[in-house]
Amino acid sequence: MTIKAKTPNELANEDLAKYIINLFHRIVVHYSFWFTEVRHQMGMEKALEVMEKATSRGLKIQMNRLSKTLGFEMKDDLPAFLTNMSRESLMDLIGSVSANWLVNDGVWFQAVEFAYGMGEAKRCNDSAWAQFSPFEAWTIKQFLNLPENPGLEGLKKALAYRLYANINVQSIVEEKPDGFVFQMNDCRVQSARKRKGLDDYPCKSGGMVEYTYFARSIDSRIKTDCIGCPPDDHPDDWFCAWRFYIEEEGKKES
Repeated sequence: MTIKAKTPNELANEDLAKYIINLFHRIVVHYSFWFTEVRHQMGMEKALEVMEKATSRGLKIQMNRLSKTLGFEMKDDLPAFLTNMSRESLMDLIGSVSANWLVNDGVWFQAVEFAYGMGEAKRCNDSAWAQFSPFEAWTIKQFLNLPENPGLEGLKKALAYRLYANINVQSIVEEKPDGFVFQMNDCRVQSARKRKGLDDYPCKSGGMVEYTYFARSIDSRIKTDCIGCPPDDHPDDWFCAWRFYIEEEGKKES
């Protein structure tokens, strides 16, 4: 239904609420356009440097303004209602936020797929992962204060802080001094397809981008091999598995 109000002042409360959500959406998209354009003009490394400065300053200003408008207390630059929540509630919130991230990923994929076909959706998906994986690795390194090249132990730790880690079941096996194997034992997407009697989604092309880019963004020395990922056959106890390793200097030269 067309909104007849000439200005927001004339909107009913329900429409005002919708308008506020619309404004938040614009902020997110505008933020994304800024980052994308700085990356395009100046490169990824400089874009991340600028984003770190802009975000640390901008979030503090925005959260303080919202706290005054909505009447919630701030404590050490964080909403007090968050830090005062129980650990169980905070963990539930982490799960919900991470699941919403996956919803965003899925609805974008389907919107392209239904309009333009599976091929276009997979192409866009793989390209999106080529941008997101390095960013997720960078932001995890910032959060954990990891060094420039934290090695395989740094990668193990970073894998536990990915969005996927909050909604899937994963494990690390076959640990050796020069590498380890990472398994995705329960994948929310693939398990849902399995319950519906559908074949695995063939995610190997996206996975090759996702895991390779993530690992080398954590530490540029780390290499990635795919052990198996749909449409590959796989055992019942994992959907995909990846080997991460650092080549020894002697082997690298031979």
